[in-house]
Amino acid sequence: MVFEGLALLVPVVAFAVAWSLTRGCCRPGSLLYFLDQPNERSMHTTPVPRTGGVGVMAGVAAAGLLVWLGAGLDRALLAALGGALGLAALGLMDDRRSLSARARFLAQALAAGVFLVLVAPPGGWALAGLLLLGLVWMANLYNFMDGADGLAGGMALFGFAALGVAAALAGQLSLALVCAGIAAAAAGFLCFNFHPARIFMGDVGSVPLGFLAGTLGLAGRDAGAWPLWFPLLVFSPFIVDASLTLLRRALRGEKVWQAHRSHYYQRLVRMGAGHRRTALLAYVLMAGSAVGGLVALPLKFSLQCGIITLCLFIYLILGWQIDRAWRRHDPAGKPKS
Repeated sequence: MVFEGLALLVPVVAFAVAWSLTRGCCRPGSLLYFLDQPNERSMHTTPVPRTGGVGVMAGVAAAGLLVWLGAGLDRALLAALGGALGLAALGLMDDRRSLSARARFLAQALAAGVFLVLVAPPGGWALAGLLLLGLVWMANLYNFMDGADGLAGGMALFGFAALGVAAALAGQLSLALVCAGIAAAAAGFLCFNFHPARIFMGDVGSVPLGFLAGTLGLAGRDAGAWPLWFPLLVFSPFIVDASLTLLRRALRGEKVWQAHRSHYYQRLVRMGAGHRRTALLAYVLMAGSAVGGLVALPLKFSLQCGIITLCLFIYLILGWQIDRAWRRHDPAGKPKS
């Protein structure tokens, strides 16, 4: 009965808190009305507030508090939520007054390192080093992918909802409730971020959400809720786009840490799909990845490999089609005559 009550209360409260605070941040008189001014690398043309992540993370914090009081939180969940809230505070400072890339990276590495020390995953120092880099990359790639209306919020909604379902099926009730709360908070934010967006998420929301995707993925693996491939598949729409784009830019000798407009989703927007259609197409991909992962979880290893391979094949086809279409356009996204 306790779980059933929390299963309803946690997402409702998380949604309400996120919706209310995000709505408040949209108002010009708000103390959190920090405008994102358009530049040559922006996907928007008018100033838009970029503190929507305050509402998201407030909803996440409310969900975590309810779960802690009602069902309890283990060390891994406390470390994940604590690190995310710390990164949210730093992100808010960055949204207000831009911080250096070095300061942001060090803070992300510190949060990831503290999580790994507290959780102490098996595998030795070599694996711990790889996991540290992976968590920092997850935090950053989520930030990189937060560049079109409805995209980052949608990934949080589909991704954490899938983690929540898998955790519930595995009997990891606290983990399931936390993930449900994050998904609900993202839904509250999306009410104001779907095209035409009244507010952006900002670093205050995107970086901690990426951190949570990585840390909760590891927490679920260590708890026996899923193998490591599951969260990677669930969040693969972001992981694949950001990772391939980074690799391509590095091979071209570009400064990979600088803002740009060469992600696959950005090219779709620039080629005429627009924010709304790009988001809807991304939602189909996100839902497919989530459902594919959930379907594969109880299957034999050979069938799991088949589903993962199919997903990778789909990404290859989509990437090839976008690349081919992009070659017909100039750098400004206009068709060649």
